[in-house]
Amino acid sequence: MTTKQYDYVIVGAGLFGATFAYQARKAGKKCLVIDKRAHIGGNIYCKDVDGINVHYYGAHIFHTNDRSIWNFVNSFVEFNRYTNSPLANHEGKLYNLPFNMNTFYQLWGVTTPEEAQARIQQQIAELNITEPRNLEEQALKLVGTDIYEKLIKGYTEKQWGRKATELPAFIIKRLPVRFTYDNNYFNDKYQGIPVGGFNKLSEGLLEGIEVRLDTDFFGDPEYFRGLGEKLVYTGALDEYYNYRFGALEYRSLRFEHKHLEIENYQGNAVVNYTEAHIPYTRIIEHKHFEFGTQKHTVITYEYPATWEKGMEPYYPLNDEMNNKRFKQYSNLAEEEENVIFGGRLAEYRYYDMHQVIGSALVKARDELQLPRLENRA
Repeated sequence: MTTKQYDYVIVGAGLFGATFAYQARKAGKKCLVIDKRAHIGGNIYCKDVDGINVHYYGAHIFHTNDRSIWNFVNSFVEFNRYTNSPLANHEGKLYNLPFNMNTFYQLWGVTTPEEAQARIQQQIAELNITEPRNLEEQALKLVGTDIYEKLIKGYTEKQWGRKATELPAFIIKRLPVRFTYDNNYFNDKYQGIPVGGFNKLSEGLLEGIEVRLDTDFFGDPEYFRGLGEKLVYTGALDEYYNYRFGALEYRSLRFEHKHLEIENYQGNAVVNYTEAHIPYTRIIEHKHFEFGTQKHTVITYEYPATWEKGMEPYYPLNDEMNNKRFKQYSNLAEEEENVIFGGRLAEYRYYDMHQVIGSALVKARDELQLPRLENRA
C-alpha cells in the first residue's frame, strides 16, 4: 500500500482552507495548501499600496458575537477598534447607516423616536401592502416610502442587476431600523480590523504549512487527489463536478483602485451611492480602516457586475432555481469519500468571515476529533 505524501491536500488558501489547515497541523497532520491566485487569503487579501493596506476584493470588517472565535483570531493578530459606520450619498446629501435616529433626522428633521416611528408607520399604512410579492413591496412594508426610495431602491437594483419588482421578497427578510442615535452598522459585541491588515491573519493561520500559489487544482485534479489521504475542497461546487447540472449563478464585482495625492478623500471608510444612475455602489477609502495618517490616500470604486464563467463569484443568487441546482450538486458531494467540502463557494451561501471560520473549525473538529472551542459568549 502506497503512503500518501500528505494527510490533507487543501484547495484554496482563503479563510476556510487556512483555518482547517491550521487545525490539522496542530493535530500533527501534514498539509499541502494550493491556490490558483498569486497570494494567500482569498478575498480578504490586502495589497500594500504605498503603506496603505488596500482591501483588494472589497471592504472586509471582522465582527462576531462569538467570543471563542474572537479569541481565536486575536491569537494570530491584534485587532484594532474600528467600528463600521458607513454613509449613504443620495443626490449629494449624506445619510447615516444603518437606519437610525441620525438618518431620520436627516430625512425628516424629527428628533424623537416617537416622531420617527409615527412617520414610518404612516407611510407603511398608506401603502396597504398585505402580502409582499417582490423585494420592492417587502422593503416598503418594512420601512416605508422615503427610506426605500432614497436609500434602498437604486442601490439594490444596481447590486442585483434587476428591478426591485423582479427580485424575490425573501432577499430582504428584515431591515435594521434603530430608534437610537447609533451609527454602528453591526450589532455584534466584537468588531475590528487586524492591525497591519488581514494578511497578518492569513499568514498566522498558514505558518509552517506548505503552500503552492499560482496552482490550479483543475490543471491536474487527479494528481492533487493522489498526493493526499483526503482532499479539502473550498472552490465552486458546480466546477468540481464540471457543471454537470449547469452553472450556479452569482453576482460579481469589479474594482477600480485609485491612488490620490491628497490626505483625505471622503472622511470615511465606506460611502454608498444609492442612485441607480451612478454605476458604482460604493467608494472605499482604505486608510480609514486603520486610522491612517499618510499624506496620500487610496480609494476603490466598487461596481456590481453580471457574473460569467472565469469571473470571481461573490454573491450567490439563492433563488429557487439555483437552490434546486445546488441541491443536486450537494447530493453528489455527500456521496464522496475522502473529500471534505467547505466555504462560501462549496456551500453556495453568503458567509461573513466569522461564519467561515466557525464552519471550518466545526469541520476540523469533527474530522480530527478535536475539543470544542471554549468561552462561547
